[in-house]
Amino acid sequence: MTGRFRAEPVRWGGGSGDDSVVDEMTYRRSRVGLHAVAELLIAGPQYREFGTIRLAVVHRGFAGVRWPVSVVGEELVWPEGRVRLKGTYREVAEAAGFEPGPPEGVYADTTGVDTDSAIEVDPSAAGLIEDWFALGDKALRCLASGVTPVLWPEHFDLSSTVDEVNYGVSPGDDAHPGPYAYIGPWTPRTGDFWNAPFGALRPRTAVNTVAALLEFFEEGRQRAAQD
Repeated sequence: MTGRFRAEPVRWGGGSGDDSVVDEMTYRRSRVGLHAVAELLIAGPQYREFGTIRLAVVHRGFAGVRWPVSVVGEELVWPEGRVRLKGTYREVAEAAGFEPGPPEGVYADTTGVDTDSAIEVDPSAAGLIEDWFALGDKALRCLASGVTPVLWPEHFDLSSTVDEVNYGVSPGDDAHPGPYAYIGPWTPRTGDFWNAPFGALRPRTAVNTVAALLEFFEEGRQRAAQD
């Protein structure tokens, strides 16, 4: 279990050696902010244009698999330009020349963030989240080289599915506020390894390198095949 954040600043080393210190509220606001950016500025427009909500990890950020818009650091980037994630979601979308909004009718559990809300993304928190996705992407590609990891906008988690088992990383959610890795078998398993209702979970601090994360995934794959 990840446990709750402490009230004082917390330190997570990123996959690239980042030792940024971010307090609980700043991290949470930035996580929600980036999640909403993924949903309103990339997944929604991409779905309306190309019929898919899938996103992918790119260098220093994430992007649509068809929609040529990405988040790099604290900026929204498109073929003709780039702009800081500052102001409202609608203002940023207008600067890039498109209409924002969620992928309607695809999933019910949206972020609930309004397009006229102000974006709150702290650069250090964004860096931690983007580094975590990059580390997860590397581990998932090592786990299954023939499977392309998908960043899903519904829960803002990066995952791959192998033999009816989901492997992934999340920057956090309401139940587990901090970044974590997870393994979710389609059929529930039992035993000490499976410490979460959906399967197995490890906080980022326990699997903060590609090798450690891959070891967790590999152990989960072996146990899922045996249990």
